[in-house]
Amino acid sequence: MKKLGLLLIIVFLTLQSQSQTKNFIDQPFLETIVEVDTLVTPDKIHLMIILNEEDNRNRKSTEELEAAMFRVLKSLNINMENSLSVLDYSSEFKKYFLSGQKVLKTKMYALVLKDAETVGHVMADLERVEISNVSISKTEYSKSKLLLLDLRAKAIAKAKLNAENMVAPLNQKIGKAIYISDIETESSENPWKGEIAGFHIRSASGIYGNRANGNMIIDFDKMTFSTKVNVKFIIE
Repeated sequence: MKKLGLLLIIVFLTLQSQSQTKNFIDQPFLETIVEVDTLVTPDKIHLMIILNEEDNRNRKSTEELEAAMFRVLKSLNINMENSLSVLDYSSEFKKYFLSGQKVLKTKMYALVLKDAETVGHVMADLERVEISNVSISKTEYSKSKLLLLDLRAKAIAKAKLNAENMVAPLNQKIGKAIYISDIETESSENPWKGEIAGFHIRSASGIYGNRANGNMIIDFDKMTFSTKVNVKFIIE
């Protein structure tokens, strides 16, 4: 008896599920796919600074290079407490043995800056104090999550407008959305893909001639953010 009751419940749930599926399919609906994108300038530029005794003409020690770096950053009013950090915390100094006698110390720093102009000043001023091993490791946009949410909202609104325009010649109207899918959301700053917004470095002297102060002019390509949605609307 219990088995019969269980079997009846299963049959009822199966029929109910099939009925709901059928009801969904039988409804007249319109499907539209919309993609929205935008370009933004990166506002978090990650630099890697390597201090190495053998990387300068005057063979300054790592400690001397570090002190010079601090002076440069302080002169540019950079908040070192928030923007500067040591890489490889497990061993603050990496040691390399040369000829079995001399110990070469290397210290690596990560510096996060907000704009291309500051990056140019930092790189040029570090070069003047014989710190030339500076590279751009990553670029980001600090409000990327909010931007993507806004793009999704715009994509949904555009999907509804598209649907309304499509049924207007038929003298019909669009009802509520019965299906929404975020097909694809991408940005050119995806760290897992190792992508970095492109940049171009120019010498100020090449632009301003003898009036230049020796700074670098850095231009970052804008980063692309996009989202694509699939929406189904009931046709009334």
